[in-house]
Amino acid sequence: MPDIEFRHGAVSPPIVTPFDADGDVDADALAGHVEALVDAGLDGMVPCGTTGEFASLTDAERRTVVETTVEAADGRVPVIAGAADTTVSGALDRLRAADAAGADAGLVTLPYYHNSTAPAGQRAFLDAVADETPLPLFLYDIPSTVGEPIDPDVLAAVAERESVVGLKDTSGDISAIDVAVARTPEEFTVFQGVDALLYPSASLGVDGGIHALSQVIPEAFVALGEALRAGDDDRALALHRRAIAPLFDRCGDHGFAPVAKVAAAHRGFIPDPRVRPPLTLPDEAAREAIAADVDAALDVV
Repeated sequence: MPDIEFRHGAVSPPIVTPFDADGDVDADALAGHVEALVDAGLDGMVPCGTTGEFASLTDAERRTVVETTVEAADGRVPVIAGAADTTVSGALDRLRAADAAGADAGLVTLPYYHNSTAPAGQRAFLDAVADETPLPLFLYDIPSTVGEPIDPDVLAAVAERESVVGLKDTSGDISAIDVAVARTPEEFTVFQGVDALLYPSASLGVDGGIHALSQVIPEAFVALGEALRAGDDDRALALHRRAIAPLFDRCGDHGFAPVAKVAAAHRGFIPDPRVRPPLTLPDEAAREAIAADVDAALDVV
């Protein structure tokens, strides 16, 4: 497996999937968004993740999204393609499609419909995917949508595999990410997945984060990464409290994809914030509040 290296404090966005007026994937808008984010200094791109509404895309649309992201990134940053599925064969199909599109790695959750009946079930699923993946794997721990967290013993065991190179922890549990860092090899990459927990997790040894809001206020996340690398705790704390946390609270009210799309449209990164059902966009008052939080965050930077 090829090595994928990230600098300390690296931040990558789970990029939104723009839709046009007909509700189809807007590949041109996506390409422009990716190019702007790479130019802004973010460290990677993560298409077909939760914020990218992967579960609302067809197989053909997912291929288009990954191919477009790879082409727009143009080798300047790694592309970690979401490949979550409810079956081993489905996850492998998505990983093979991502590999064919030129992605550098894949991101895989536990099955998000049938939960395991014991940790051994988690291990069997992840081992089966790891056995045949054509790409390096990042595990994606997101119990809020999957229905269960990755068992710590399973994580520790699977992290020893050559094909499994990292973790995105979106559990929201600081103690869980502490255990993840402590029980995985030094070269294993641990990303915080909750935007408002990147700074609090830094002291625990996380390598960086995969954060939805980094695609709408990339300046704040790039500055936070720089502050973490420089050991400037005052600057990092100010960015966390005044730029990132207020906008993160909006995601709890309205959902990550809707907030990210409204904010990205406000910045001019995408032309249309529309989402697919069952997601809905916030009302006009909420959109104005989101825009105000974006502007306030940029003032902090």
